[in-house]
Amino acid sequence: MKKFRELLERGEKKTFKPIKNHGTLKRQTLSKLTKRTLGSGNLRAAVECPEDDTLDDWLAANTVDFFNEISLLYGLVVDDAMQFTKPGEGFPPGFEYRWGETNSKKPIRVSSPEYVDYVMTWVEDQLDNEDIFPTLEEHPFPSNFLDYIKDIFKRLFRVFAIMYHRHFHVFEELEAQAHLNTCFKHFFFFCIRYELIEDEKDLAVLEGPVARLRLEYEEQGEDM
Repeated sequence: MKKFRELLERGEKKTFKPIKNHGTLKRQTLSKLTKRTLGSGNLRAAVECPEDDTLDDWLAANTVDFFNEISLLYGLVVDDAMQFTKPGEGFPPGFEYRWGETNSKKPIRVSSPEYVDYVMTWVEDQLDNEDIFPTLEEHPFPSNFLDYIKDIFKRLFRVFAIMYHRHFHVFEELEAQAHLNTCFKHFFFFCIRYELIEDEKDLAVLEGPVARLRLEYEEQGEDM
């Protein structure tokens, strides 16, 4: 990961979308706690919500962190993605993601870089929506907050799928594949723990990695 770190230190690689800040002090604290736990190497422990905190705050803090991580990762491959210009191009073999807002009746055909841009912009809008991610601790999360989170994670999973299938060679060239793998492992452990992606059809695009991570998640649970 030496080359990757050097690029970041020199400021030559920027995030695809601007880094999002946590809306409250509580969520900032939870984010710092996650980073400390990640340093221990046990990613299963890192996805567990602290006993003294609410699940909604935990989900919100981690959603922001995953958005920022994915924005950094896609920023590394965005130039490579520009080769895909036509609708339907640049997706994992056998898959084509179409863009549409939630409950949209007619999703549109796009290229993979257009799809990722739509997804990340849409997630940004969700994070900035006070009715969904309140920035005042006295304001409650919506009663259907988990539904919003599931929709966000399903679409972020697809961004990972695109990066793995179409741009993994770039991560190898930058010696950043270990960072990608660790981020995806953390992300998917979080999805398993809180059952955020329930449809197996959505997971089939990364069938092999998903199967291995499910097994590893269970094995780490035996050690806790």
